[in-house]
Parts: sequence; structure tokens; C-alpha cells
Amino acid sequence: MILCVMLIITIMTTTRTLLLLLIVCFLISPSLATNVTYDGRAIIINGERRVLISGSIHYPRSTPDMWPGLIQKAKEGGLDAIETYIFWNAHEPTKREYNFNGNLDFIKFIKIVQDAGLFAILRIGPYVCAEWNYGGFPVWLHQISGVEMRTDNEIFKAEMQNFTTLIVNMVKNERLFASQGGPIIIAQIENEYGNIMDKYGSAGKRYIQWCANMAETLNIGVPWIMCQQADAPPPMINTCNGFYCDKFTPNRPTSPKMWTENWTGWFQNWGQSKPHRPVEDIAYAVANFFASGGTLQNYYMYHGGTNFGRTSGGPYIVTSYDYDAPLDEYGNIRQPKWGHLEQLHNAIKVMEKVLVYGVANTTNLGAGLTVTKYIANGISDGCFLINANQSTDTNLTYNGKIYFVPSKSISILPNCEKEVYNTAKVNAPTTLIVTKPTGSIFNWRWRPEILTTIHEKGAFSNNSLLEQILTTGDTSDFLWYMTRIDLNKFRQYWSKKMKLHVNTKGHIIHAFVNKHFIGSQYAVNGVYEFVFEQTTKIRKGHNYIALLSSTNGLANYGAYFDLQRAGIDGGPVNLIGYGNATINLTSNTWTYKIGLNGEDEKLYLPSQQHSIKWFSGHLPINRPLIWYKTIFEVPEGNDALVLDLQGMGKGYAWVNGHSIGRYWPSFIADDEGCGPCDYRHEYDSNRCRTDCGKPSQRW
Repeated sequence: MILCVMLIITIMTTTRTLLLLLIVCFLISPSLATNVTYDGRAIIINGERRVLISGSIHYPRSTPDMWPGLIQKAKEGGLDAIETYIFWNAHEPTKREYNFNGNLDFIKFIKIVQDAGLFAILRIGPYVCAEWNYGGFPVWLHQISGVEMRTDNEIFKAEMQNFTTLIVNMVKNERLFASQGGPIIIAQIENEYGNIMDKYGSAGKRYIQWCANMAETLNIGVPWIMCQQADAPPPMINTCNGFYCDKFTPNRPTSPKMWTENWTGWFQNWGQSKPHRPVEDIAYAVANFFASGGTLQNYYMYHGGTNFGRTSGGPYIVTSYDYDAPLDEYGNIRQPKWGHLEQLHNAIKVMEKVLVYGVANTTNLGAGLTVTKYIANGISDGCFLINANQSTDTNLTYNGKIYFVPSKSISILPNCEKEVYNTAKVNAPTTLIVTKPTGSIFNWRWRPEILTTIHEKGAFSNNSLLEQILTTGDTSDFLWYMTRIDLNKFRQYWSKKMKLHVNTKGHIIHAFVNKHFIGSQYAVNGVYEFVFEQTTKIRKGHNYIALLSSTNGLANYGAYFDLQRAGIDGGPVNLIGYGNATINLTSNTWTYKIGLNGEDEKLYLPSQQHSIKWFSGHLPINRPLIWYKTIFEVPEGNDALVLDLQGMGKGYAWVNGHSIGRYWPSFIADDEGCGPCDYRHEYDSNRCRTDCGKPSQRW
């Protein structure tokens, strides 16, 4: 900001008075720089150690209109900071073509965080995992000859450095690092690499050292972290991810104990029930972390949101990224989770000074009972009464007073006398979200997908069965594999009915013979390579086989996840006739077409209402590849508007031309994990689930 000041100087002469006007301009910084450092106890902000409570909100998983409300609710919930990843494939879907518009405007998001008076933690990655398609990597990266991802590979490192530098420069240009007066106090490079680094051998170790060196050259003026990286090179701070991090110890005594991902729930796959994590268990984990010397913890997620478009990873991650977070998918406060944690934050903050400057003494009372007392000169003491016993409540006597501490719970006493909070004593209200029909009458229209042929515009041919991801560049979920066979040349094999046998690496296949649909199949139980086999009518002479292969989110986690293959990659594809005689079609001339014709024609855009013919009247059902559309009035009010897709099969939904994601309500959740939920047992993602036997996602 430039401030200009007008100075008026009066000069007296013998004949007249002269007025001299001077314009003096000063360059004024929009805000004073914040000094962020750290020691073995905590992050230090402007010379003061801090206890920091943060929450993850990913900007592309909500809409810009939602951002101010989400951030304000997070602040009211007692958070000091908002954490977000940066999503490379969303910002650079095509090499050197960038998108930072709409809900990809992360600069606007961070400025809203700043306006709310909160800090920000920027996890650049640029590998993010996050149950996001391809872990956040753009698929064009996979198509570069000679590239090897997340290892000591010059091609990959050059691209990673290019994108990371771009993001850092954008942030610097807006003066958003704390060293410039902005809200960003911490940045992250790479992500959970230590979980899989051993698979990359010595090249992995060289790569992680390179990541640290590259990050340091960017001179952002705030600390860098690496999560789940026990050998993080200095000055990187290694941090913990998990359901519990009280036992975590940083790899250097000069680094503070920090928890970057406290999982408030879990993600969900198609075919799975809904995961939940009891708030009593989360609160216990947080209190135990601070009692054991931790000074920064981040909820992953505080608001999960929605995997719009084709951003969900997996494969088979559902469109909802609700995560059982304190703020639900639509931004509503989830009680009692939000309220119980807000009370916990207040209790911890009362003890902030003694937690970061005091000395902890722990007394073991036996039977899972301990007392941790923090003491510091000139600062009120703070105590944690811990009952780690998972089955026995207790009346704990301390300093001559009796405190009732339920099993697996922690009582917090800011002055070591009065209990202000217990992790298992929940008094926040419970909210129940109710959906109400809008009362709208929908006038549906429809249009069949025009089946692609081998003569289709944009089609190309190859004498082999190609891998799908490399072929499509993930520009669409769909790839057509088409071929023609003249059975006059195979008379000895021909019969009126023959069996089509297809080996595929998934994830879904739809088969057509002579333009007649003969069947579909999808991967189940996490096994994405399967065999599709269906008997079909075959005529003498020429026959046309069209196989539509569909992906459903690309892998996002694990060593070499980027090398997982999809589609009818190498087949084989066979026609089996009389006496099991087999015609191998694998080396036939196969014609390929990426995507659906309706995608090419952009049938989902409102502008296509009148330029393309749509049908009304009887709606076709139980038929593949049908486009449906309708117009509705938005009801009054500010409540979230959701689309009930119960009764539909599988597909994609658009509203006003914007993709709101995949749907698959016909995929019914299994019966895993829907038994009684007792917070006292150690939590894992297979417990405390609901909605077994129902659609994995209906709304």
C-alpha cells in the first residue's frame, strides 16, 4: 500500500508569502511481518511459544461462497489455524496451462483465513494423497517418457520444482507468508513419504534430501515440515499422522512435537458403510497429545466437503468426503463433535503458557492411572488426570480431592484443583440433520448416448490392447475398445451363440456386440483385475465388438501407485465357440475413442437445452448410457440443497453445467463394522460404522 502525505510549507518573503506544496509518498507494508521460528518445545511466533490447534479445510472440496462461513465456524470452534493442501492436477491439468479460478482460487481462500484472524498451514506437497485422484499428480506427468515419480529422477524433480516454485511465488506476490505479514506460518514439502520410502531404496533417500534442499532454496521465511518422515533432513521438522500421536517423538531434540493429521473419521469407498469416530476418542487423543508434550495438532478433516467432478481417488472413493468431521459435508455444525472439541480447546488454551514453558512431571498410580503436572515459575500449574483403563471407571484422589474419571478419559485441571473438562463427559447437544423434499415436480427429458463406431471422428487404431490411463490421459473415465471380426474366416469355430471372454484391469466394463448391449461388470472387494464373460448371439460374416471400459478414480496412495494400470490392458480378449474352440482377438486391429459422445457434445451444459434434440414421455430404465435432464426452482432459504439419487444406478451428475461428482447408489454397503460402538476401545477405521446394507452414498 502506498500512503501519500501532503506537506504545506509557508515561506515568508519581503514581498509576499509563498505556499510550497510537497507530496511525500511512503511505501507502507499492509501488515507487520510475523517472526516464526521454533525450538524443541513449540512453534515460536514473535518470540512467544504457542500451543496451536488447527483444522483441515480443502478449498476445492467446497465452494467459494462457503469459505467464509466454514472458516468462521472453525474460529468459533477454537481453532488457531486452517490447513490445506495444494492440488497440482487441479491447477495444472494440462502441462503449463493453469487454473486458479472459482474453487481453485487458493489465494482468495488464504486471504479469507487471514481476514478471520487465523493462521494458515500450507501443505504444498505436491503429492498430497488426500483420497484425491492420482494423489494430486497430473496424469500428463505419467505420460512423459523416462519419468519416475517420487524418486531421484531428474524429469520428475524438474516438474515438481517448477510447480512448487510457481505456488511459492504466487504466495509471495500476495505477501501471504508470515515473514511478509501474511497468515502462513508453516509449509510442507512432500507427504508421508517415509511410509513407503524403503521401496525406493537409496534413490528414495537421495530424493527426500533433494526435497529438503529445494524447499530451503525458496526462502519462504517460515518453517518447513515433512509428515511421517522419521529421517527428515534438517531443518525440516518431522511430524506425526494418525489416530493417536501421544507417543510420537521428533527426530531431533530441537524440533517441537507436532501432529499434522488427527483423523476425525475416515474416508469411504463404494460398497462400504459410513465410518464414524466417537468424539470421546478424539478428545482423549488430543488431550493425551498435549499432556505428553505436543504443542501443535491439526484435525484432518475439520470440514471434509465434496469430491466434485472426477477428483475422488481410490479407486472407488465415494463422492462425499464428509469424513465425519466437526463440520459436515455441507458445512453444518456436527454436534456433539464440534461442541465437545470446542470446550476441549478452551481448556487447553487456559493452560497454554504452562504447557509451552513449564516442566512436566508424571506420576504413575497403577491400574492405568497417571497424573501429569506442568509447573512453571510465575505461571499457574496445569494437571491432566489420565485413566487409560478401557473398562474401569475410577474415583481418583489427588491433592486431597476426589475426581471421578471415567474409563479411557482425561480430566483437565488448569490450576490442578478444579476440573474444567473431561474427555468422556459430553454435554454438548446432539444435532440430527433432516432432509425435506422441496416439493418440486420434475419434468424429466432424456437422450440416449450415441454408441461410438470404428469410423467415429477422433477414433484411432492399434494392433494391440492399450492401457487406459496412458491412452486417455485421464481426460475422461471412458475408453472405447472396438474391433471387427469376419467369422466367415473361422467357420469351424462359429456357432449361433458364442462366449465373449475379456480380461480387464478394471474398473468397470460394458460390452456391446453388433450394437446390442450384452452385459456389464465391475470390480469388487478391492480386486480391480477381473474376467468378464458373457454368452452372446453371433452372426456369420462380420461382427462388431465394442467394449466400454471405465475408471472410477485413480489410485492415490502407496509405493509406485502411479504405475497401477487400468482398462483392457493386453487382454486377452477371446471369442469361444463350439467345443471351446477359441478365437484370440487380442492382436486384432482395435479402434479407440476417448470419452462419450455426450461428453464431446457437452450435453450437461444449459446451453444445450435447445440445440440438441431431447425426448420426453416414457423414461427408459435399466438401459445403459442414457442422459437425463430436468429444470427446477431453487427453494428459498440458505440451507444446503442436496440431490437424492436413490433409485439410480451409476453415473455422473451436473448442476448448471458444473459436475457435482459421480453417483452409484445401486452399490450397496457391506455389513462390515456396523456393530455396537464403544469409544473406550482403540479406534480403527473398521469400527463404529453405520448404514450397512444401504447405498454407500445416496445424497
